[in-house]
Amino acid sequence: MVHKKNKETEQANEVDVLSLAPRILELLQGVQQLELENFSMEIGDLDLFIPSQSPAHSLQSVSLHPPLPQKPTQLLRESYQPRSARYPGHIREVVLGATKADGGSRSRTVTIGGATTPAYADILIPPVHPPAISLDVFDMKVSLPKVLREHVAEVMEDPSEWARMNVEKFGADIVTIHLMSTDPLIRDTSPRQAAETVEEVLQAVDVPIIVGGCGDPKKDAAVFAEVAEMAAGERLLLNSVTLDMVEAKTLGTVAKAAREYGHLLLAFTGLELNNAKELNRRLYEYIPPGQIVMDLTTVALGYGLEYSFTIHERARYAALMGDDELAHPVISAATNAWAAREAWMAMAPEYGPRELRGPVWETVNALTLLLAGVDLFMMMHPASVLTLRDVIRRLGSNGAKGASPARDWVCVRIS
Repeated sequence: MVHKKNKETEQANEVDVLSLAPRILELLQGVQQLELENFSMEIGDLDLFIPSQSPAHSLQSVSLHPPLPQKPTQLLRESYQPRSARYPGHIREVVLGATKADGGSRSRTVTIGGATTPAYADILIPPVHPPAISLDVFDMKVSLPKVLREHVAEVMEDPSEWARMNVEKFGADIVTIHLMSTDPLIRDTSPRQAAETVEEVLQAVDVPIIVGGCGDPKKDAAVFAEVAEMAAGERLLLNSVTLDMVEAKTLGTVAKAAREYGHLLLAFTGLELNNAKELNRRLYEYIPPGQIVMDLTTVALGYGLEYSFTIHERARYAALMGDDELAHPVISAATNAWAAREAWMAMAPEYGPRELRGPVWETVNALTLLLAGVDLFMMMHPASVLTLRDVIRRLGSNGAKGASPARDWVCVRIS
């Protein structure tokens, strides 16, 4: 009986709803939104049918797939207004070499440093002094990749002739003589013999000289002290002094010799600015800041070049912002590119001939750090030197009267 009664109630409710339909439609006239409370609906099978060619479908297709934009016929032109930023700090100037008037024997000197802005950041402010280039010489025959050896093979056993070739044939601004034979693990050449080699190089060329040691903190101290006395007044750059010399208690020996005989010191640290600042503070106890050049370490392309760039850039910005302990010119051994075996070893044809690959590797190293503000480059391959020198010249001409219109390289047509 209960079941029958519930069924009759449902039928009555259905009739009531149907009878109210006209009234509901009348109430909904002009209504765009309807809110129902306590509403439920049971749906069985549900079929959706969308006409494939309906106007709504066509409009939807257009909105989902807008027409492709037209191919531009010319490049957009945008104006550029250079802004000259001013910095509270600047890089100290350091003079390498001394002429007869200054107590030396060089025909000319090379001044590095002096920057007041980041390298090439403002076309209206060219470098105070363009970066200089030094070419390497060794005091003994060393193993070199063939692509390097073929240019200097005839002079590799004569450092003075090697130096003369670097200046007269390859246009070096400076010559670096590496006293490799002084290494206790190689020939252990005496400080006196090393000084004689440097003297021969000084007589062979009239450009400033960088004197490189073997890396042993005790032996280098003895060699540098002897060389400094022999070449008094020549304003050599002694390459290099390190924090290892502090531990070996030989830093004072080299620094005092540089102060007494008028030479410069290259402060070498390994990609750590705190160490660079610490070493400079140690040197300030012995010599004026104007006799210090920094080597923050150059790592070859593929082996950390980007980190070298970061370190050099951070040092330069810190100096320009007023960090006096980093406000020194910086040197880069672009020759470290040849430590990358990919620069000189035989490889698959798609990597290109090593006769070209090696010089390109060294060039990329130099150009990268050129943009970070390096003031002096140590190099080896003549082609790399020519390329770097040409880039320096072109960058230095920006903003000058009569500068080449080729700076608009995007629109240049190459015939």
